[in-house]
Amino acid sequence: MTVRVVRDQSAPMRHEIQVGGFTIAADESVEAGGEGSGFTPHDLYDAALGACKALTVLWYAKRKGIAVEGIEVNVERDASQERAGLYRLGTTLALSGNLTATQREELLQVAQKCPVHKLMTQATTEISTALLP
Repeated sequence: MTVRVVRDQSAPMRHEIQVGGFTIAADESVEAGGEGSGFTPHDLYDAALGACKALTVLWYAKRKGIAVEGIEVNVERDASQERAGLYRLGTTLALSGNLTATQREELLQVAQKCPVHKLMTQATTEISTALLP
């Protein structure tokens, strides 16, 4: 799978991100020289965690026949120490539906094991960058 990021030259910092048949905008805030017309790279990183938790909980609940209805994940960023090597993400999970306390706890445990959570906390990511001719 390829993620393609292409500059929108009609704006100071805006880029279009294309994945498969989907496109979203990335931009920086006005304070950082952009127009605030899209997600910042940090927003996308944080959103990946929230989306993964929500989708993992729903997938698991469907497989186990757990009657979850609403799922909401909130991700709070604390980047105050990012330059020192510490980036904190706090997540909260809200569930609705006719759920027992045991089912709610089970779904919380599942959310904590979503693939992106594991990727962010347990994997070493190696990145290479090449310049095309």
